Amino acid sequence: MPDIIAGVSGAAKHWLSRIPGLGEALAGYDEYTRKSFRIEADTSITGVRVVRILNETALKEGLPEIIMIDNGPEFIGRALDEWAYRRGVKLFFITPGRPVENMYMESFNGRLRDECLNLHYFTSLDHARQVIEDWRVDYNTERPHSSLDNLTPEEFIRKLKEKTPTAITVGNVSINAGYPTS
Repeated sequence: MPDIIAGVSGAAKHWLSRIPGLGEALAGYDEYTRKSFRIEADTSITGVRVVRILNETALKEGLPEIIMIDNGPEFIGRALDEWAYRRGVKLFFITPGRPVENMYMESFNGRLRDECLNLHYFTSLDHARQVIEDWRVDYNTERPHSSLDNLTPEEFIRKLKEKTPTAITVGNVSINAGYPTS
């Protein structure tokens, strides 16, 4: 795990991708737990919308310490910058043309595209949202990950919470309440 991410709690990465023929999807993914905590599909997603999505997500998942993002217009505007500054969240922009810096999110996006988006013909935005949400739930609850000792993201989070009544340290990562902290 790269040092810059070692202390991330909760929401670690957000990333924007296109849904063929429909618009855009904002996917939120935690690098440590491999949990997909949100995929928001719509005809377009602006910086103001990103902030609203982050506020909604923070109520359920907590605030992240770091958000890794690409350099899309919805991420480089004032709305996200101001939101992050006021909450003490660090924004880490990947280098343009270097998606390898966001390899976990790129891998997740590839799965989303190959296993969901490319396999369905969406008849409406609501249809796309339902199919994508079903896939996201399946990803979190039914798919073991070798990086999580062959547990699903939800099982991994549950085990962390069971084993973590107080903060402990594993390697260079301190874990509290089920998520790594700095």
